[in-house]
Amino acid sequence: MAEVRLEGVTKSFGGKTAVRDLNLTVEDREFLTLVGPSGCGKSTTLRMICGLERATEGHIFFDGKPVSWLPANKRDVSMVFQSYALYPHKTVRQNIGFALKMMRVPKATISEQVLQAARTLDIEDLLDRKPRELSGGQRQRVALGRAIVRDAGAYLLDEPLSNLDAQLRVLMRAEIKRLHVDVARTFIYVTHDQVEAMTMSDRIAVMRDGVVQQCATPEEIYERPANRFVASFMGSPPMNFVTGDLADVDGIRTFRAPAFTQPLHVDADPADPAVVLGIRPEDITLSTSPVAGHLPGKVFVSEPLGPDVLVTVRIEGELIKARVPTPFRLGHDSTVYVGFNPSRLHLFAAADGTALHAPEREEHS
Repeated sequence: MAEVRLEGVTKSFGGKTAVRDLNLTVEDREFLTLVGPSGCGKSTTLRMICGLERATEGHIFFDGKPVSWLPANKRDVSMVFQSYALYPHKTVRQNIGFALKMMRVPKATISEQVLQAARTLDIEDLLDRKPRELSGGQRQRVALGRAIVRDAGAYLLDEPLSNLDAQLRVLMRAEIKRLHVDVARTFIYVTHDQVEAMTMSDRIAVMRDGVVQQCATPEEIYERPANRFVASFMGSPPMNFVTGDLADVDGIRTFRAPAFTQPLHVDADPADPAVVLGIRPEDITLSTSPVAGHLPGKVFVSEPLGPDVLVTVRIEGELIKARVPTPFRLGHDSTVYVGFNPSRLHLFAAADGTALHAPEREEHS
């Protein structure tokens, strides 16, 4: 078992800081995902936990014991790489058991543990094949098998699904999530795909420019983003943003923008009235006839998504995306009336993007 704790961890390469003053605790048996755009420092963080990179500053602890100066082979972790890193000349059986062989584990024990890992991943019938004889998903299972055969305290996975096609990624997401439950160990997962992060994690740490912007459950990240960056990164399609200011209009707190005004049911009273209104596409309704409080607009484009349609509407100079149920058959430049769910509006400071208001979370029984 392993609790992983990072205190004030910074990593610099020459004059560039890849990770800055990172403080993060991953609980024992937790599935935590580091997510963010390319170059945000998530893979560097994982490599420091593994011991493949040494922190420039700060400390890393496993179960309260300092490991910052321990080499990778002395840390109780096992890593799965994006490239799979399988030996092409070895069989699946030999690839999975290679680390145990290097540790001088008895052959009978290696055979037993390899077979157990193969059963867990449903690849028993592949044990005598070479990597070139396997599909991408099968190779990924072998890479996972090589990791879990070590029975490490923590498993570190660096974008393991990025080389797979979309359908196979969905399948392997479920496989990895099931594997986490089966092996009951700490998983730290790196991805740039926010859908992977949302569907697999107990908690998500959203990173930008080497700094964790927010670390919380998927529900908290989505419903109450800490700032505009988190709100824009987490969600598909992303949140709509409109820049304006706050003012009292006839005694009602109101958001004002060049394209429209929107009464708000919020008590935000920032020192700087310049704000950004945020609204997710699924919290917008469209009507073909006028509705009180709805804004007139023109259909810019519609994109069928199966059960839903993503409709982009032009309201004056603003493009707003709404996710509405099928059927939706209005064409380009058709008039629609756009309604925002007033209880689902977000507000962010225009200056630094800090969240000023987010909807109250709904409790589900």
